[in-house]
Amino acid sequence: MNVLMLFFLSLFPIKEQPVELGNVNWIRDYDKALASATEADKPVFILFQEVPGCIICRNYGQDVLSHPLIVEAIEELFVPLAIFNNKGGDDAKILKKYNEPSWNNPVVRIIEYNEKAIANRISGNYSQQGIVDAMMSALVSSGREVPIYLRLLQEELLAEKNESEFALSMYCFWSGEKELAAIKGVVATEAGFMDGHEVVKVKFDEDKTSIKQIYKEAKKANVADCVYVTDDNDKKVFKDAKTYSGYRKDNQTKYYLYKSPYKALPLLPIQELKVNRALATRQDPQEYLSPRQITLFQQLQNNKSSKSINRIGGDFREAWDDLTSEK
Repeated sequence: MNVLMLFFLSLFPIKEQPVELGNVNWIRDYDKALASATEADKPVFILFQEVPGCIICRNYGQDVLSHPLIVEAIEELFVPLAIFNNKGGDDAKILKKYNEPSWNNPVVRIIEYNEKAIANRISGNYSQQGIVDAMMSALVSSGREVPIYLRLLQEELLAEKNESEFALSMYCFWSGEKELAAIKGVVATEAGFMDGHEVVKVKFDEDKTSIKQIYKEAKKANVADCVYVTDDNDKKVFKDAKTYSGYRKDNQTKYYLYKSPYKALPLLPIQELKVNRALATRQDPQEYLSPRQITLFQQLQNNKSSKSINRIGGDFREAWDDLTSEK
């Protein structure tokens, strides 16, 4: 384990625990969790989980409860409490108190320290989006602040279900990425080449915007000379639209991010979008980072071997695990 891993794990240690519990450090005592929540003025995040469990339970731990930003939100914004639904004793008492079935798939409840529910019970939804939506709902309904990184994570997860892409040609794709990042509904961009032109590939949430709207706003910003589309219906909207084909990625996509030390930091695609624009417009890029990302970034600055690594466009989870886990 290298020095960077040791430093990070010293701040945010991960206990040796069953795979069904993911990477969250859970309290296992109901009364202690309520006392901690009262003292810290935080809601309690209760996981009712089968341990050892079925494949659904294990996948929930490995996927949902091990996503770095979800783990951070659960641990920092809530008091995490795990109740095993296939055990007797104190676990069985809490199961009965909440009328939860035994030997069940994962269920999540979020309550205040006075035991009042502040989010709908999560059951049958084993997705990252389900748990993020519940945390957002709990924070909003209880009048607590929702951090920007959690909002961005929700936006990215929602867009995955409604995501479409196209490309715009322009005089400079570095300027294009900067301008397109300001348009509502755009969740990712990438600089490249197509048909002999500099283009920006755009991914967007169809529930929030459209190609037509993005093109209109991009045109105002002077970063939309021509549209490249994949759908025949889109060609009907744009009479001069060209067919999306032969795209080649540029090796310096997200130019302002690429030229900064933030390129070595694991970021969600939507965070790359926002941080790149913040750097280009001389705003604070850390506004879009979680506290643990900021801590990790600060430590990266003290690690010479990590500074030159470019993680732009890489897998967020893999990059995070590479930096913070023993191999």
